[in-house]
Amino acid sequence: MRTFPFRRLGLVLAALALLAAAPVFAGDPPATGRTNAPLPAWEQLTQAQREQLIAPMRDRWNNSPDERQRMFEHARRWQQMTPEERKNARRGMKRWEHMSPEDRGQMRALYAKMRGLDDEGRRALMTKWRAMTPEQRRAWAQANPAPPKPDRPHPPRD
Repeated sequence: MRTFPFRRLGLVLAALALLAAAPVFAGDPPATGRTNAPLPAWEQLTQAQREQLIAPMRDRWNNSPDERQRMFEHARRWQQMTPEERKNARRGMKRWEHMSPEDRGQMRALYAKMRGLDDEGRRALMTKWRAMTPEQRRAWAQANPAPPKPDRPHPPRD
């Protein structure tokens, strides 16, 4: 098993904490009254601000030992993404959060089917999917169900 230096693990955890704590910044505006004030670099944050960002990640890490490897791999993949890939991932996460349960089921079915296809097959399926009516998509998803989701507990969210 390859070990990572403590500093790199700290950076990974900090990145995860920033992602997990994004709602913290959606709260009250800064004390200066400026709503669009840029946030400082990590080094300029107070210890209390750093703790506020890291605490949710620390709690998830400590409360979910079976999920640590998945969390670590997620952070590693995120660090390897280009800024454009991260932007696309954020947009996709936002779209997923706003989907209805039925739409999520259809997307799971579509993505499961696409995993087994080559690039040409994926393009053909996406062209076909975009041309379908909502009723046709519903019928397609029922005929091509996604495999059951793995039974893994989710860490508690604050």
